[in-house]
Amino acid sequence: MIFTRWSAKLPGTQRRAAARSDRAAPRPAAGTPAAPPTAAPAPSAVPAAADGAPSAPTAATTGSVPAARAEHADPAPTQDRTPATLPPTVDALSVHDILGTIPALVAVVYGPEHRLAYVNGAYAAVFGPRPAGHTAREALPELAALGLLPLMDQVLRSGKPRTVKSRKVPGGDRTRDGYYTFTCTPIEVAASGPAPDPEVACVAPHKGVLVFGAEVTDQIESAERLRASEARQREAAVTLQRSLLPQELEQPDDLRVAATYQPGGTDAAVGGDWYDVITLGAGRTALVIGDVMGRGVRAAAVMGQLRTAVRAYARLDLPPHEVLQLLDGLAAEIDASQIATCVYAVHDPNEGRLVYASAGHLPILVRDPDGTVRRAAEPTGPPLGTGGWLHTSGSVPLGPGSSAVLYTDGLVERRDKDIDHGVEALERAFAGAAGAPDIVCDRLLRSLGITASHDDDVAILVLQHPARTGHDAELFHNAALELHGGTEAAPRARAFASGVLASWRFPPELYDLGVLAASELVANSLQHGTPPMRLRLRRTDRRLIVEVTDGDDHLPRRRRAEPADEAGRGISIVATIASSWGSRRTPGGGKAVWCEFALPRG
Repeated sequence: MIFTRWSAKLPGTQRRAAARSDRAAPRPAAGTPAAPPTAAPAPSAVPAAADGAPSAPTAATTGSVPAARAEHADPAPTQDRTPATLPPTVDALSVHDILGTIPALVAVVYGPEHRLAYVNGAYAAVFGPRPAGHTAREALPELAALGLLPLMDQVLRSGKPRTVKSRKVPGGDRTRDGYYTFTCTPIEVAASGPAPDPEVACVAPHKGVLVFGAEVTDQIESAERLRASEARQREAAVTLQRSLLPQELEQPDDLRVAATYQPGGTDAAVGGDWYDVITLGAGRTALVIGDVMGRGVRAAAVMGQLRTAVRAYARLDLPPHEVLQLLDGLAAEIDASQIATCVYAVHDPNEGRLVYASAGHLPILVRDPDGTVRRAAEPTGPPLGTGGWLHTSGSVPLGPGSSAVLYTDGLVERRDKDIDHGVEALERAFAGAAGAPDIVCDRLLRSLGITASHDDDVAILVLQHPARTGHDAELFHNAALELHGGTEAAPRARAFASGVLASWRFPPELYDLGVLAASELVANSLQHGTPPMRLRLRRTDRRLIVEVTDGDDHLPRRRRAEPADEAGRGISIVATIASSWGSRRTPGGGKAVWCEFALPRG
């Protein structure tokens, strides 16, 4: 690309006239030598018209026919014909005129100081006219403000083009700012002749740079509107997600629990991770964590339905695998295309075990009092929503001094590593994570590198079964009596309950209610159940629990007893005097019936 500003050979008018003469002169056909100037025939005499202009030549006056008619009449060889017009060529186009009509910004600089050679009209319309010959730092301060001067240095040194995208250009007097993508391309600026100002003249060929700025304002604004829309949708999904999660975790008597949820980074759509803690009564606690595959509001809505269903099924006090079996059918009905994983676990302080069922979820990690971390067994069933599969329950010890963590795959899964490596890293972090459950949650997040920009949702549920000592241990007691049936069973149960409750120094009102509840539950078991039977009394820092187990699996129901009925009043009496009551089937094929009394505060 050659830019010529001055010439010592021809004045501007003469150059243009010579160029027109050169274009007007007929050119010889390809491969035919040009005829010498002396060989050109003299023009024929042409009569003048009345106004002095030469009249059009005719066959009568010239002895020949017009070229077009002659071609039809007597075609001549190709090399003897001179076309009436020639197609334009690229060489005939003016680079100055082309760049001047381009709507993009164009500037041409040359030399190591990037002296300005040219700016087009579009550039001048945005930034104003610029004086030629001055350095870019003086003449093009806007390029310096956009950080393009170092880029132009690189282009000049390397001879390779460089591009920067979406640079903001202040609007100035315009109504809005603009965004441009600038491309710097290496070129060679040819020498010009003598100039009035030698400091400005380009007296020798120089390497230069062509700066081309294409406006992308509309694209940037469209992208910003799209990002704003996605941000609003993500905020709605996060709000829905957090509103469906428990606002405050239930705190069981025998466990300390804490949970955390962190949505994916700003570029990631929120997922369907969730957790819950449900107190089942009689000191037992259900702990749940799950993950709905997919993203956005849809996944969050499915998660909310599953969490609500889990709380409803938990009230039935079913074994973990039966709860997941019900969830599996519900998940298929909600949305057959949505697959979810879930762990449902139940902790019973009397047994010191965590009984669980896993629907395709990651294994529970348990830390023993000595710091050893063990994984629970593999999932006991496929993910929810697959249908047609039977789940089973497993168990893992969780006695006093032990801890456990339930989590979703966002905590341990990485794109460049197998998920087993992530679980192993979590085991190491959990082994050294001491403190309260909420502190453990934070330490696990930090240890596994979870930040605000993490690309996946993360949910963690940590539970601890503390080992109680000193005064704290005095608030937790257990007492049990084996009943073998017979007429002496009821008096023995009343005497046992009276002695235990008296030793626990309950107020007289609570003492009397506890003895009455134990007597009624034992009488109900003796009448409707089968051996073996057991009466269990348990106190915590917040409640008194009375529980009777037997070998019959028929659950009692509260019903209205008629005045003439001799039975049917025991459960009604218990439900009236207790804070809560319930029943469940036990793994051995029997049942447990229990009631609770809230202890007075203070």
